[in-house]
Amino acid sequence: MWEGLARRLEGRLVVLEPLEQRHEKGLWEAAGDPEIWRFMPRDAIASREAFHAWVEEALGEERAGVRVPFAVLEASSGWPIGSSSYLTLRPSHRGVEIGWTWMARSVWSTGANVEAKLLLMEHAFERHGCMRVEFKTDARNERSCGALDALPARFEGVFRKHMLVRDGVVRDSAYYSVTDDEWPAVKTALLARLSAKS
Repeated sequence: MWEGLARRLEGRLVVLEPLEQRHEKGLWEAAGDPEIWRFMPRDAIASREAFHAWVEEALGEERAGVRVPFAVLEASSGWPIGSSSYLTLRPSHRGVEIGWTWMARSVWSTGANVEAKLLLMEHAFERHGCMRVEFKTDARNERSCGALDALPARFEGVFRKHMLVRDGVVRDSAYYSVTDDEWPAVKTALLARLSAKS
């Protein structure tokens, strides 16, 4: 893992903090709407115990050096409103994935997700020298695909029968990426979208 990849990232709408157990209660409350998990493993919110196991799994993957999970906090209150992670860490190839992203439904379309993506990509490209940041989502998830198109990230194709998710459901994964040469234009677009939310 890159040294310093897990650090506090501050924006106007959101703050990303490296995930800790102290975030769990607030995240559990933010995660309650089943619509958030429509295309993600719903067993994570099946019970309070299951959500605790999800947090512990994320922290365990961080200790193993294969994931850098963050709690997304509302900047004004400091209250957890979601989570995102760096995944597929490839420092020797200067690449990383941003994934496991979810937000409380109350902050959908507020700019919170836009700013979280901006902070994570800025950190990856500008502080850690990444040349590629990638994203994947369920190919049926029109909301997520639309959000990635709007970054704009480049659609790279669909990995058919890519994952088995809850109860044997097969998922096709749509892949997107932003490269370092594309990043300045993407950053400008994200800043313009956030300015429009002011």
